[in-house]
Amino acid sequence: MKKINVKIQKTNDSRVPVYKTEESAGADLFAAEAGVVKAGKIKLVKTGVSFSIPEGYEAQIRPRSGLALKKGVTILNTPGTIDSDYRGEVGVILVNFGDNDFVFNTGDRIAQVVFSKVYRAEFTLSDELDTTERGSGGFGHTGF
Repeated sequence: MKKINVKIQKTNDSRVPVYKTEESAGADLFAAEAGVVKAGKIKLVKTGVSFSIPEGYEAQIRPRSGLALKKGVTILNTPGTIDSDYRGEVGVILVNFGDNDFVFNTGDRIAQVVFSKVYRAEFTLSDELDTTERGSGGFGHTGF
C-alpha cells in the first residue's frame, strides 16, 4: 500500500487518527469533546486535529459503518472533502437518523479519514457528446 506523509497538529489531548488494521483504507477520527446528537438532529463535532495534506491529494471524511448500522448515525455530507490548502481543525457533521439520542464521549470514534489523489478536469465546451448505449437514462432506468 502506498504511503504519503501528512503532517498533523492536535489540540490539547486530542487523539491522532489511527488505522486499526494493516490494510485499513480509513483511519479512525475521534471526538475531541463529549456531546449529544439528538434524534433527528445534526451536530458539528470537533476532532481536535488539523492536517497539512500534500499538494495533489485530498482527505475524505467518511462514516463508520458500525455507527450507522447500530445507532443510525452517519455523516451528513459524505464524503466530506478536505482540500490540500485547508489548515483548520477537521470537523465532522454527524446526523442522527435513529430514534434515540446519540451520546458520545471525548475520544470516541466518530468517522474515518481516507486520503486520495486528486485529478482536476479541464472542461471543454462541446456541441455534442460521445454517444453511449445508456444515453441519458438515469435515476433507476435500469430497474430497482
